[in-house]
Amino acid sequence: MEAYKFILYIIWKFFPAYVANASPVLLIKKGKPIDFNKKFIDGKPIFGSHKTVEGFLTGTVVGTIFGYLQDMNNPLRGVSLSLGAMIGDLLGSFIKRRMGIESGKSAPILDQVAFIIGAVTFSSFFSHYSLMEAVTIILVTIPIHIATNLIAYLLKIKDVPW
Repeated sequence: MEAYKFILYIIWKFFPAYVANASPVLLIKKGKPIDFNKKFIDGKPIFGSHKTVEGFLTGTVVGTIFGYLQDMNNPLRGVSLSLGAMIGDLLGSFIKRRMGIESGKSAPILDQVAFIIGAVTFSSFFSHYSLMEAVTIILVTIPIHIATNLIAYLLKIKDVPW
């Protein structure tokens, strides 16, 4: 398979994770923090105010619906891609808080790959991915995420360009 076709195939295969990750930004403006404003043992927020119950549920549901429409023969794939993306994003926020990065502020590379690593990990229980597919989706996600976040920033949907 030609390289560009392989990349497009991989993006399509993981598209429910992209949809899950983007849905809260596009559809949810405010909500209840998923960590209920609790602090971790280090005294810092667990996830931060930008990670909400409504955003987590919206991302999971919208990504799952897209995944189901994409592959009705394997509905667990869409669920696992979406749930994995949302959990990966939370894990990224957890790490950022430990690093002292405030909620809503950027952490290059971590912001771009945490959700997709979660999606690959969770969905690998329901779909087989080669090492090449997993590495490719992580590598192509970095510029895609940067570009889409820059567009969201320019459209005043996001507060930071990364």
